[in-house]
Amino acid sequence: MNLTLKVWKQKNKDTRGSFETFQVKGISSEMSFLEMFDVLNEQLIEEGKEPIAFDHDCREGICGMCSMYINGRPHGPWHGTTTCQLHMRAFKDGDTIVVEPWRANAFPVIKDLIVDRRAFDHIIQAGGFISVNTGNAVDGNAIPIEREKADQSFAAAACIGCGACVAACKNSSAMLFVSAKVSHLALLPQGAPEKKTRVMNMIAQMDKEGFGACTNTGACEAVCPKEISLENIARLNQEYLGSSFTSDKV
Repeated sequence: MNLTLKVWKQKNKDTRGSFETFQVKGISSEMSFLEMFDVLNEQLIEEGKEPIAFDHDCREGICGMCSMYINGRPHGPWHGTTTCQLHMRAFKDGDTIVVEPWRANAFPVIKDLIVDRRAFDHIIQAGGFISVNTGNAVDGNAIPIEREKADQSFAAAACIGCGACVAACKNSSAMLFVSAKVSHLALLPQGAPEKKTRVMNMIAQMDKEGFGACTNTGACEAVCPKEISLENIARLNQEYLGSSFTSDKV
């Protein structure tokens, strides 16, 4: 396939960016989207030009680093798929593909298609963990957990923190991400001792980082590569409301 790419180029968060147009030829339909970018960067290097900066690590859809806005949709046209798992057969010969970084004040551009997502790390550090002393590891079935709750917790834990939910939301809300992290632990008995302070601290940190409010448009769930459910946001609101009435210390 021969493709036209319109890619956002920006030196850093303090510099104005713009789209630049590139032509790539001989792209296999079996290549992943990132492999196509590798081909483009090799071409640019051979021409003595600066390659396009983009983020990636596992290329297996589990780390969340391959964050790109592709033709107006986070991670591209395939549902429930990360950018690194998106293949070029999703496009046609002669297509024009527009690629941008996430757009959110809490995710400032580092360079080109790379944004700083440390705001998510700060939210996790505020309470997305279990710190009580649980002693030695116990057998897997030693703590009885209802099957339904275990499944819900596991589904919430599937969140990879890529930020697609923030990028798709008109308010740049991080509620789907935070709710997944809160739900993961709130549904398990191991998370019970700190459940009240956890949700209060994580919500406070989310607001501090500059994320917007949730207005339940559902765009976050629609583009999430791990299909995290909006039910987690309802659970987060329930946890927050209950904790705000009973928690004396945050």
